[in-house]
Formats: sequence, C-alpha cells, structure tokens
Amino acid sequence: VLGSLWRSSPSARTPRCRCESRRHWAAHMLRKAALLRESSAVGHVNLLNSRNLLLVRGRALSTKRFPSKKGLYNPENEKDSCGVGMVAHLKGQASHDIVKDANTMLVRMAHRGGCGCEPSSGDGAGVLTGMPDGFLRRVVQEEFNKTLPPVGSYGAGNIFFPRDAAAVAECKAAFERHMARLNIELIGWRKVPVDNSELGPTSLESEPHTEMLLVKPGEAAAFSPADFNRELYRLRIAAAKEIHQTPAFEDFYVSSLNTGTLVYKGQLTPEQVWGYFKDLQQPDYTSHLALVHSRFSTNTFPSWSRAQPFRSLCHNGEINTLRGNKNMMRSREALLESRYFGSILKDEITPICSDDMSDSGNFDAVAELLNKGGDRPLHEAVMMMVPEAWQQNPHLSDDKRAFYSYYANMMEPWDGPAMMSFTDGRYVGACLDRNGLRPSRYYVTRDDRVLLSSEVGVLVHLQDDLCVRKERLEPGKMFLIDFEEGRIIPDGELKAKMSTARPYREWMEKGPLRIDEWVAQAGKPASTLPPRNELNNYLSMFGFTREAVDILVSAMAKGKEALGSMGVDTPLAALSLMPRAPSHYFKQLFAQVTNPPIDPIREEVVMSLQCPVGPEANLLDASEKHAQRLLLPHPVLSLEEMAALKTTAHRSWTATTLDSTFGLAAAKASPDALREALVSLCAQAEKAVKEDKAPLLILSDRSAGPDRLPIPSLVACGAVHQHLIKTKLRTSTGLLIESGDAKEPHDFCTLIGYGADGICPYGAYAAVSAFHGSLDTSADKEMATYRKSAGKAILKVMSKIGISTVQSYKGAQIFEAIGLGPDIMEMCFTGTASRLKGIGFDYLQKDVMRLHSVAWPEGDRDVMLPNPGDYHYRDGGEKHYNSPQAMAELQVASKTNSRKAYEMYARTAIEQSKSVSIRGLLTFRSDVPGVPIEEVESAAEIVKRFCTGAMSLGSISSETHEALAIAMNTLGGKSNTGEGGEDPRRFADN
Repeated sequence: VLGSLWRSSPSARTPRCRCESRRHWAAHMLRKAALLRESSAVGHVNLLNSRNLLLVRGRALSTKRFPSKKGLYNPENEKDSCGVGMVAHLKGQASHDIVKDANTMLVRMAHRGGCGCEPSSGDGAGVLTGMPDGFLRRVVQEEFNKTLPPVGSYGAGNIFFPRDAAAVAECKAAFERHMARLNIELIGWRKVPVDNSELGPTSLESEPHTEMLLVKPGEAAAFSPADFNRELYRLRIAAAKEIHQTPAFEDFYVSSLNTGTLVYKGQLTPEQVWGYFKDLQQPDYTSHLALVHSRFSTNTFPSWSRAQPFRSLCHNGEINTLRGNKNMMRSREALLESRYFGSILKDEITPICSDDMSDSGNFDAVAELLNKGGDRPLHEAVMMMVPEAWQQNPHLSDDKRAFYSYYANMMEPWDGPAMMSFTDGRYVGACLDRNGLRPSRYYVTRDDRVLLSSEVGVLVHLQDDLCVRKERLEPGKMFLIDFEEGRIIPDGELKAKMSTARPYREWMEKGPLRIDEWVAQAGKPASTLPPRNELNNYLSMFGFTREAVDILVSAMAKGKEALGSMGVDTPLAALSLMPRAPSHYFKQLFAQVTNPPIDPIREEVVMSLQCPVGPEANLLDASEKHAQRLLLPHPVLSLEEMAALKTTAHRSWTATTLDSTFGLAAAKASPDALREALVSLCAQAEKAVKEDKAPLLILSDRSAGPDRLPIPSLVACGAVHQHLIKTKLRTSTGLLIESGDAKEPHDFCTLIGYGADGICPYGAYAAVSAFHGSLDTSADKEMATYRKSAGKAILKVMSKIGISTVQSYKGAQIFEAIGLGPDIMEMCFTGTASRLKGIGFDYLQKDVMRLHSVAWPEGDRDVMLPNPGDYHYRDGGEKHYNSPQAMAELQVASKTNSRKAYEMYARTAIEQSKSVSIRGLLTFRSDVPGVPIEEVESAAEIVKRFCTGAMSLGSISSETHEALAIAMNTLGGKSNTGEGGEDPRRFADN
C-alpha cells in the first residue's frame, strides 16, 4: 500500500525536513496508518491528498485534530523536541524590530522543527508577543469605529473555529453567553487576515478559521487588572468546556485571552509564520518581548492547537513523568480552593490536565492555574514544577532548602529534560531542568536588547562588539527579566527573595513528621518474621526460588545489586509455563536519543530517594498545614519503621492496615475470587480515606498462609492507587505496602511506579535473616545493607529514563506491559500500554494458587525452595533460548564451517524461539499471492542492504567489532560503528 502511494503521489516524494528518504516518508504514512487495526484495515486504506482524510472501509477519519487511540497509536505519547527563542528589550520599550528579530530567530531555528510528508506542512510554529497596543487601537478604530480602553483594561486573543459559518456563529453565541454572565463586554470579533498560499495540503486541509476576540470589563464590573485576567481565564475555560460538548466543534481552541500577551501560531513551518499572519508584518505591530517556538512532534501527529507557544510558555524537552503528574493533579482537584474563585473553580475550571494536550500543554495549564487560580507569580509556579536539585546540594542556604522542601510537600517535580521560556507580560524568564539536559544561551546588547535561544547564530546582524554579556542557562537556574525594574534579576537574588517571602524555614522545622522520630517514640516494637520452621513455605508462596535467594537477595545483602549479562533468554512472562510475578509482565522504558540518561553515581547530587507522603493540602494556598506530611528518606522501609507505623500513633497520625489476602476456599470455588478481592480492597481503602480520614494506608499480605492466598502486591497497589485517583482521594492519604513478594529492584520500581509511597519487603528481609545472617541474630546489618542496595538500584533504574527523584518516579508508570489483558490494565495499571493484550485475573489467580499449592502441600512433607532454572539451565525447568543443545550445535557449526551443522543449529534455535519470544510466534502468511522468483533480487544483492546495529567499540570485544566490520565489508553492506566510533588503528587506506 505504501509503495503504491509513493509511486502515485509525486508531491509525497519531496524530501521531508529531517527525513530525506522513502523510508522516512513511509514512516510518516505509518503514523497515519496507526489509526487502523493492523489485522483488518491495511487493505482498505487510501490517502486522499485533496481532502486529507484516511478512508477506512469507506468511512472518513478527519486528521484535523488528534485521533483517538487506535491500533499502535496513542495520543498520550504526544511529545515535542523543539527550538525555543526569546527577544526582549530590557527596559520594556516596544518596537517592531523586536517582532522582526523574533521572526528571524524562528526561521533560523527551522532545522529544530519538523514538517509533514510535504515540506510545506509544518509540525507547528508560532510567536507570543506583548500586547501590540498601537496596532490594535488602529485596527479597532478602522474596523469597529471604537476606541480601546487604556492598556491593561482590555483583553484580546486569537481563537480557532471550525471552518463552517454556522459553527462559527454557534461558537460565538456560546462564548458571548458566558461573557454576559461574567459581566465582560464585547468590543468586537475581528477576522485575522491570513495568507495560506504557501501552506501544504496537510496544513491547508486542517486550517481553522481564525478570529481575534477583543473584550473589556462590563460597566458594572469593578475588576482590578489582575482580577480581570482571572475572569478572562475563567471565561476561556468555561466557554470552551461548553462548546466542546458538541463533537462538531472540537476544533474550537483559544490560543490566548488576556490583557498582556497575544499568540499567533499554527500547524506551520517556521518560515511560514510571518507570511501567514499579516498582522505581524504591520509596522505598528510593536512589542517589548517575543517568544518563538519551532515544534518537532516526535513520532506523533501535529495539529494547529498543539503548536507553541502556549498561553504563558513554550517548552523544549520531554516531561517523562507526565502520567504521574496528570494523575496527581486529577486527584488534587478535590482539594482545590481559590481565594478569588471560591467553589466555582471546581465546577468551571477543572479538569486542569487533559489527555487531549501534549506534555507541554499540560505543563502550561498547571502553571497557569497556579498563577491565576492562586496568588503566585508565574516564575514561582515554574520553580515549583521544575525545582533545582536541592536535596543533596551542600551549598544551598537553609532558607532556600526550606523553600524547595516546602513546595515538594505540595507537588512532585515535572521531571525530564526541559528548557522552559515563560512570560505574563510583566516578567519574561526561562529555566532549565535540574540536569541541564537542554541547551540555552542568552546575550545582552549595548542597546538593552536580550536574546535567548536554544542555540547561537540565530540573528545574522548581531556583532560581537554589540554584546556586553554572553551567558548560558545553568542546570536548575532561572533567568528572569522584570520590565518594571528594567533589569535581569540574578538567580541568587530572585530565589533568596522568594525563599523568605513566607516563613518556609519555620514551617519546615516544625511541620513535617519524621519517620525516625516515629520509630523512637514507638520504642522499637518487635518486628516479626515468618517462623524459621515454615520459612520455605512462606517464601515459596511468595514466589521466591533458590536462585532468587542465592543470586539476587544474596548480592544485595552484601552491598550490590546482582549483575547479569545483557539480554534474557528465558521466556516472556506471558509465554512461560512457570508461575510468574505480575512485575515480570512489565518492561521499564528507557531514555532515547533526545532524552539522555543520568549517571546515578557521578551525578548523585541531582538525584534523591526522599519523598513526602500522606495527606496534601490545597495547592492554591500556602500555610503551615502544607508542611505537615511524613518525610520518608528512603522508599524501602525497615521492619522497625513498618512496625512503628502499624502499631503506634504519632502526632495524631494513625495508619490503617488493610488485609490484601483472600481465602483459599473462595479461590477454589470461583475463578473470579482475585478480582472480587481487589474490588473489596478498593472499597475498604476508599472508606478508610473518605470516612475515617486515614492519613496512611498499609496494604499488608501478612495474613497469607495455609488457608489464605496473597494478592500480588503490585496488583493490590495498582488497583488501590488507581481507584483513589478516580475518586480524587489519592492526595488525601499515603499508600504503604507490606509485601512478602517484593525481592528484587524491578519489584520495587514497579511498585513505586504504580503508586507505592513506601515498601517493607518483609519476605526478602526474612530470606536475608535466615540465609545470610547469623542464627543467633536478626541480621540487622545485612538487612540494612540490602535496603541500601535496593536504594542504589532504584536510582540506577530511574536514571535510565532521565528521572531524578523518587517523588517524580512514583506513579509515573514508566513501563509497558507485555501479555496482560485489558481487565487487569484498566483496573490496576490505567494508562499503561499493553499492546498485545493477554491474560486476565483468572490466570493470575491460577498462578497464585500454583505457588500456594507448592508452598503448602498436603501432608507433612518438607518444602524446599523451588529451582526452575531462571538463570542457570536446568533440565525440566524454565525454557532457555540458548539451550545446551543449541550451544553444542553452534560450536560444531563454527568449528567445522559446515552448512549442514549450521542448519541443525538454526532449526533448534527457531524451535526454541517459539517458546521464548513473540518473534518466534510469527509465521509467514500463506493467503497472499507469491512473487515470481525472476522478480526477486539475488541474495548477493539483497545482503548489500544489511547493516549491523550501532555497537560501539568497548560495548563488545574488539575481535567481535572487527569481525562484524569485515563481514559487512565482504557482503557490501554497512557496518554501523556506533557513537563510540572505530579503533584508530583501523583508520587506513583500503
């Protein structure tokens, strides 16, 4: 299908920006084809360039906005990798040159953006300026014969409408009804003049009708300038909510609506913005500032609404923790109270976050809420959301440390590589994430202009002798211009002022509950472990094996995580015939090219295991109450800490323990027993939080034994966490797990990733005590070492996706599942991808029952820990791709250079792969016509297209590296050396 489209579409063969080949064009088309179900729709797809529609069995799907989740496409994966720039006059002097320079900067960063299969359809670009008062006064006088009120007493904004006259009229009528209700007077609707002659087919077909709305306070209104902006914020959201209830009006979008700034953006290339929006070309369009943004929508769909700048900021980077941030914001909505909006905030302004917005759009929405719903300036809101690394920084002042610690009690960081540029008209600023993983430099000139961008060289005419200052943004630091003061406020001065604006230090000295004080008050209560004579029974029931104890737990008890070779040759959990823990169905997502990992050892200063837990307070307020949360320095709890939490109260905090087990008899009677137990557990959790006001919930499987089955801790944790999010109760309590089955780092990471605030792995502690400590002691030292090793391992896993703090990683769901069905995913792991679907609760229940039957056999038989051979091959145990037979046949083939011997090895390997990997389950289709052999190239020609993976010298041995290079050179293929390059000794003329 793609080949025929390529041949029949000359315009499609035009090289794509960043993508100069047919292969990349095909990838772009596959993005659109991802709308379809792979199994049935491929033969029914036709691209109609004239209408920009995909026809699926005769049904048209519009690509004007983002489609819903279908096939392999998921709108939640919408992310950006972009170019950001800012031009401003330090003294706030408005000029048209500022706007022209911003356009030059945008065009010269075009390579940082992307475009569609035709280069004239961009991924998105735009500009945010200050309110062009002189220009607007002229056009309002010319077009409406009216005079604008003074600056700050009127609002303006550009709005996208559906391209239908009747729809435009209905949308305007709805908007004006809300204006009348809020006592806001209409000045006029002005059609924004545009020139779409340079737009490509994709952008043209999705082009909205754009008008500018101009409004002022009604005669009876007595709004202050700040309150008028709040009312415009309320108007925009309330009107859009009503309008979007009509599916035909889904393209309605308010780019901005306030008294200080104006946004022009669209699904354009950077070169098209100036020519498309004729307003920007007018000499009297002046501004004291301009933000520009060039979007590269990474493997996702571009759209007019997702172009940047947004209403208050633009962003280059990725929010890796977005799923967790959105979930927690959804839960915080129940606690929101605004001094200005009162109770109407929950009715008219929530939900704050949306799956229909990108990561940058959601960040912008929360920052705007903190600014307009609360009393925080925009730069303080950004400090809350993207704090600098403060936990391990010894050079931080006590006031600044208290400031960041206080705000950590209110909100987890929005973590990931980020360069944010923001403005409200009074201030303009920028900041980098705590690791500085996005570039940004700024210049200050002799004539008081300030230029900031993602790279240098963005203005041709800027000479070195004009610059008085050249700097770069540093990790976690903030750049801020105050136009009223006419200067750049240094980061140190700004944060010193912010950190002493309220008594944060006093609040953080008195407010937090500390786990060491709780334990000391409890007097170190007895911490019980399973009895020694039944230890193997309990460990077997919780899925421990001999290898898990001897290899995984043993290494951690000695101070280090167990190390293994790259790759796993045992079956995926969904294909294994052995009972597998639910965590084994999850694969951790890792950082890619645009999202570099962190070194958790050398960059330890930017990472932290510390996390506040327990009830939060109103996000839009600031008081001593916000400091009153429990500080956990480590997500893995000791036996003493868990015992203190369960058995004693501290400063009126009392934890509620919920039993996460279910009856053996019920499981034998019904395959639905596990699911029913989860439903009951969620109902108990909701009651404990909603009615009993429990500040902490402890899910404990301690009751598991001969007559009761443990609910797998990950399933129990995920189900309760998601249920509390859906009922908006998650931020009203802490969630702790007392787990018998958590033993290795991946278990801890999945539990934290799906909402656990803390984990007490008493089963692992029992194994450490019994097998690695003295019989006469409780092995306190070894258990403490095990806990420390777990912390290091958690930091290592977090670092691979570029997340710095456990607080951000918690609930972020940085995983994908392989082999879990929709009933499990929806109830326990909402929002996580499980593309192949798979088993349901009944199969999980069978695995739990199999483990239980091994652990508690009938009669008085002694129970030994099972050894299925997960790491070392055992006959009759777990399958391995690299079986002894396959290795023997490979050795024979390599030693004898015999094709027959190699074919024997190949048959064995192919057969083994059927029980190990998804790839082994794939077969060739036999229901399609064959290709005549004379049309097929020879093998010698085909192999010229082969290339090796990017394996750097050092990641594999030099002998292997050279053997691959020689092989590819012999075949005429390509040898990809990887980022590490070649050994210099190999640089020689052939």
